[in-house]
Amino acid sequence: MRHILLAAVATLAAFQPLSAQEAKQVTPLSFERVFASPSLSGQAPRGVKLSPDGRWLTVLRSREADKDRYDLWGYERDTGQWRMLVDSEKVGSGATLSEAEKMQRERQRIGKLKGIVTYSWAPDGSAILVPIDGDLYLARLDGSVQRLTSTPEGELNPALSDTGKYLSFVRDGRVWVGAVGGAEARPITPEGEPETVGWGVAEFVAQEELDRIEGYWWSPDDRRIAVQRTDEAPVGIVTRTAIGADTTTVTQQRYPAAGTDNAIVQLFLMDPDGGNRVEVDLGTDKDFYLGRVDWAANGRTLYVQRLSRAQDRLDVLTADPATGKTRVLFTERAAEGHWINLTNNYKWLKDGSLVWWSERDGFRHLYRWQKGKWTQLTKGSWAVTSLAGVDETARRIFFDGMKDDPLAQQTYVIGLDKPGTPRRLTDLAFVNDTTMDKSARVLRITRSNATQPPQSYLADTDGKRLTWVSENVVAVDHPYAPYLAAQRPEEFGTLKAADGQTLHWRMVKPVMAPGKRYPVFFQHYGGPHVQFVSRAWSNPLEQAIVAKGYILFEIDNRGSANRGVAFEKPIYHAMGGVEVEDQKVGGEFLKNLPFVDPNKIALYGWSYGGYLTLKQLQADPGFYAAGIAGAPVTKWELYDTAYTERYMGDPRKVQAAYDKASALEDAGKIADPLLLIHGMSDDNVVFSNSTALASKLQHEGVPFEMMFYPGETHGVGGPQISPHLWHTIMRFLERHGVTPPE
Repeated sequence: MRHILLAAVATLAAFQPLSAQEAKQVTPLSFERVFASPSLSGQAPRGVKLSPDGRWLTVLRSREADKDRYDLWGYERDTGQWRMLVDSEKVGSGATLSEAEKMQRERQRIGKLKGIVTYSWAPDGSAILVPIDGDLYLARLDGSVQRLTSTPEGELNPALSDTGKYLSFVRDGRVWVGAVGGAEARPITPEGEPETVGWGVAEFVAQEELDRIEGYWWSPDDRRIAVQRTDEAPVGIVTRTAIGADTTTVTQQRYPAAGTDNAIVQLFLMDPDGGNRVEVDLGTDKDFYLGRVDWAANGRTLYVQRLSRAQDRLDVLTADPATGKTRVLFTERAAEGHWINLTNNYKWLKDGSLVWWSERDGFRHLYRWQKGKWTQLTKGSWAVTSLAGVDETARRIFFDGMKDDPLAQQTYVIGLDKPGTPRRLTDLAFVNDTTMDKSARVLRITRSNATQPPQSYLADTDGKRLTWVSENVVAVDHPYAPYLAAQRPEEFGTLKAADGQTLHWRMVKPVMAPGKRYPVFFQHYGGPHVQFVSRAWSNPLEQAIVAKGYILFEIDNRGSANRGVAFEKPIYHAMGGVEVEDQKVGGEFLKNLPFVDPNKIALYGWSYGGYLTLKQLQADPGFYAAGIAGAPVTKWELYDTAYTERYMGDPRKVQAAYDKASALEDAGKIADPLLLIHGMSDDNVVFSNSTALASKLQHEGVPFEMMFYPGETHGVGGPQISPHLWHTIMRFLERHGVTPPE
C-alpha cells in the first residue's frame, strides 16, 4: 500500500519560539498558500541521475509557475553549468496517455504530474531516452531532440539495451524492439494471445505492493532478453465505479482481492528478434510472486527472486540463459510470525558474489554471500535502510542507516572484504538519503531538517561536498522565507508500549497563553512499512494547522518500520490491535499534560491512518473528541493479495483474524463525531470501502459526516481541492467544539 502522508518532520532546532506579540507580526500561512505554486519547500528536483561516465548530472525540475510540471535539466560537471535539456512544453504533444500508462503512473503515485516524469540514460552516456505524452524522444547533450515514435498507441516501459544498440518498449500487450537510428521497432512476443495475456509489464500487485514496475530485462551483451508473461484469467473481476463531476465510468477490473487467485506469471528468455524463446523453470508451484530479476555482469547467468504466496520464503534462483533451467542458490526465511520485506537493497558483483540485505538476526543488516558462505557485514540493534552502492575497485560499500539516531537516517561506508565499524559520511544535524552512480564513485546526498527544506549535493566517497545540486537555502527569495519566523519548533520524546518496547513521539505546539489548555490534532499512519516520526523537513501544511491553535502530535506504534523484527511483527494476523493500544498510550500521555485540553483530542489519518482512526474510535468511545478518516480500508478482504496477506495471512485460512481486524464489524460502537473522506475514483483503496462503512453506520443509526470528491483518486488533492479538503476538516472540528481557547 502506497500512502498519502503528512510528511513527518525533523528538528535540530535551535531557534527560539515566538512570543504572542511577535506571532501577530508575521505572515500567516494559509491552506491556499500551502498548496499553491511555487512549492513552499523550494526546488526539490526529482529523478536525479548521474550519467554512466559521471560527467553529467540530470534532474527533473518543476516550473515556478506550475509545481506539477517537470522539465529535464542537466549539469555538466566540467563546466559547472546548468541548462535545460528538454522543455516539456515545446516537445510534448499534449496527447492523452493510454489507460495502461495512467494506471502505472497511479501505482507510482505520479498520476498528477505533468511533462517529463521519467527518463533513462543511454549506456554510453551519449543521449537520454525521454517519454513524453505517450511517445519517445532521444535527447542529445548538444540540445537536439529526436522523436523516435509517433503513434496513437502509447509506448510503455521504454528502455535502451545495455549496449545502446536497441530501443524497446511495450505496446498493446507485446514487447517491441528496434535498432536505435535504424529499423523501426517490431513486436518480438507472440501474437494471437488471449486478451488476458500481456508481455513485458509487471502485474498489478507487483507494481502496487512489490515495488517492481519492470517486466523485461536486457542482458549486458544484448544477446538475450528476459520477459515476463502475465495471464490475468484467474483473477476475479470487480466492478469499479469512478464517479466524476459530470460522468461516471464503470470499469470491469481484474483485481486480486485477499484470498482470491493471483495472475499466472511466467518468465521467458529470447533473442532480440524474439527467436530461441525458452521458459525459465520457476518450479511446479505456480502460486508465487516474481520478486526481482537480474543479470550477472558477464551475461552468463540470470538471477531470479521467487517469493512464496505467504511471503515467508524467498528463493534466489540461477537460470541458464540458453535453456531456462534453474537451481536454488539460497533461501531466505522469515522469522516465526513475521514476513519477508522484499527490497532492492542488494547487488550482484562481478566476481559472482552478492551483497545482500536481510533481517535474519532481527534487524535490517547487510551480508555477503560468496561461494556458498555468508559473512555478516553490519551488526547491531539498528537498521540498514538502503544500499547506496558498491565500489568494487576500491572495495567499499555505501549505505544509509539508523546507527546514530533512530529518527535521523545517515550515510555510512564500510569495507567490502574487511567491513569493520561503519564510518559516517553525513552531518548528524540532518536526515540524509543517498544514491550513487553505477560505479559508486560519486554520492548524491539529499538532506533536510526542521528549518532546512530538502537540499541535495554531490560528494566524493569520503562525503566531501563537490557541488550543490540544489542548495535551497531559505533566503530572502525562497518561497518559505516569509513564514520561517513563525515556524513553531518540535519536541521529541519516548513512551513505553505494553510489552516494554520504546515508542517515539513528536509534538509541535502553537503559540500558547499561560494557564490555557489547547486542542490536539493527533495525526497518525500506523501501518507497516512506514516510519512516521522523523527529524526530516515536514510538509508546511503542519505549520498551517498549528498556526490555527492546535497542538500537532504523532507517535510510531509497534508494526512500523526500521525498528527491528520484534517491533514490527506484533501486527501479524492482528491488524487494528496493537496499533490502537500504542496510539492510546500517546493519547493518555497527552491527557496528562497541563497545557492540553483532555476533551479536545482529535484523530486524523489517511489510508491505513484512516482505518486506524475508525478502529480507535470503536475501541475507546469517548476517549477522543472526534475522528477524521481519509480513504480508509474498512474490510481487508476488499484489499489486494500481496499487501494484505503479507501481514494478515490468507482469509481462507484465518478468517477469524480478518473478522477481528475489520472496521465494519464494530462500526456501531462509534459514538464520537466522525468525518469520512474519500476520492470517488480511488483505484487503490476503492470507494466501496467507504460506502460499505456509510451503509453500516446508517443501518446502525450512527450519525457521521462525509465529504466525497468526484474524480479524485487515492491522493485527493490539488491547488483548489486540497484547500477545500483542509477547510472542510477545520470546519468539522469547529462544529464539534474541538477549538483553541478564547
